[in-house]
Amino acid sequence: MINVSQIQEILPHRYPFLLVDKITDLQKSQVVKGYKNISISDPVFLGHFPDHPIYPGVLILEGMAQTGGVLAFESMEDKVDPKSKVVYFTGIDGAKFRNPVRPGDRLDYEMSVVKNRGNLWIFQGKAFVDGILVAEAELKAMIIDK
Repeated sequence: MINVSQIQEILPHRYPFLLVDKITDLQKSQVVKGYKNISISDPVFLGHFPDHPIYPGVLILEGMAQTGGVLAFESMEDKVDPKSKVVYFTGIDGAKFRNPVRPGDRLDYEMSVVKNRGNLWIFQGKAFVDGILVAEAELKAMIIDK
């Protein structure tokens, strides 16, 4: 397991934009699982939507990408200092949002490697709440120098 403090040593994201709380399973160059606890205290709910709080789909995708970023960094054969590198989104394909995510939900991410060639990564991502698929997409990213 990788806790939030360890995630912050890998990723540059910080509150309020660090969107993964814990990595629960990581198989290098294959798959990573993690989650984010969705809380009504999240500032996004001030405006999305005050009388009907729904966690934004774009933030689900970003959380999936951050989870995939942990896998990419942890899978690199030549260990690099994450402080000198950054993961950039290069594409999102086939994004689908199946069910709403609400405060009180635990948003589980599962990212599987479709392809890795050097610093290019393609992931198939899925997000679940209580085992029910809420979102999916193919995410493309590159690790580059800051």
